[in-house]
Amino acid sequence: MNLREQVEKLLPGWESWYPSLFDAARDLGIIRARVCPPSSLLLSSRHSGIRQDAQNKHRENWGGSGNVTPIPRRKKRRR
Repeated sequence: MNLREQVEKLLPGWESWYPSLFDAARDLGIIRARVCPPSSLLLSSRHSGIRQDAQNKHRENWGGSGNVTPIPRRKKRRR
C-alpha cells in the first residue's frame, strides 16, 4: 500500500484539509522524522561505501594496487 492509499484509508477527503499529501501523512503519524547525526548528512560520508565498492570493482576488473602515486605537475611560469 502506498502513502496516498494509507492516508485515504485513515482520512478520506484529506485534500480539503491539507495542502499536501506529506502534511496529512505527518499529522496522521504515517511518516515521522528521524534524528540523525549531522555527519551522516554529508554526501561524501553517505556515498563512501558506494565509492569504495566501485574502486574495488575497478581493481578487480583492471588490476592494479590501491596505492596510486600522483603524477607531479609542472609549475606554471609567471610572465
